[in-house]
Amino acid sequence: MSKVAFIGLGVMGYPMAGHLQKAGHSLTVYNRTAEKADKWVTEYEGKTAQTPKEAATDAEFVFSCVGNDDDVRSVLLGADGALAGMTSGSVLIDNTTASADLARELHAAAKENGVGFIDAPVSGGQAGAENGILTVMCGGDPDVFASAEPVIDSYARQVTLIGPSGSGQLTKMVNQICIAGLVQGLAEGMNFGMKAGIDMEKVIDTISKGAAGSWQMENRASTMCKDEFEFGFAVDWMRKDLDIALNEAKSNGARLPITALVDQFYAAVQERGGNRWDTSSLMHLLSNK
Repeated sequence: MSKVAFIGLGVMGYPMAGHLQKAGHSLTVYNRTAEKADKWVTEYEGKTAQTPKEAATDAEFVFSCVGNDDDVRSVLLGADGALAGMTSGSVLIDNTTASADLARELHAAAKENGVGFIDAPVSGGQAGAENGILTVMCGGDPDVFASAEPVIDSYARQVTLIGPSGSGQLTKMVNQICIAGLVQGLAEGMNFGMKAGIDMEKVIDTISKGAAGSWQMENRASTMCKDEFEFGFAVDWMRKDLDIALNEAKSNGARLPITALVDQFYAAVQERGGNRWDTSSLMHLLSNK
């Protein structure tokens, strides 16, 4: 088992770090809100650190899972950042959904210090993190990935090396682009059925077994019809992810007309106070005038 540091104990990071500890790894955790780190140690044991550098000192693997590009830089770079405490031959794994440019920047910074780097954004939401069944999309060097994969497996159902540094983040962008259009289509279908006056539970049970079936339909269609959104992957987070994808598209020339439109729909949800509603709250724009 390995000596591991985990930086960022939010909705995703808290249970992910817990699965690493349960797998037998020796963990030191850091969180900007120290009370959250203390709570984690009470629940899972392990140790806390006062800075990311302190957490990373002597660790074989350092994980980070924070908010955005600037948050990642603040905990990984600089005098008190994790990289400053890491030793040659150790590996840094960033589970944050961030830009591909940042992943390449971190890969270069890590390499200068003799440290391996894997960009490893995840999909599966809070439930996936709590149940240890996340899908992890990785970018980096094959030898570094080979050493990190068994550790990442602690909280994952599937871990895949997609390609060189940045490939994990690009794959997460594809993931979010696909979800955005799918959820809007699901919302429109559910709203249409309700307006038509048909039994939506029977509709969902029937069409979920055919070509229209999806994870979103299985897990969100019923709650969408009930106007229940106080759970799941927050609209604020989805808009952050879509912004990353839309900015990447500007540089690579990809056209994302549906993604751009759905992003504006999510902006309208935010205006209704739905910043922390689940992404399925696109339904609210259709079912509530």
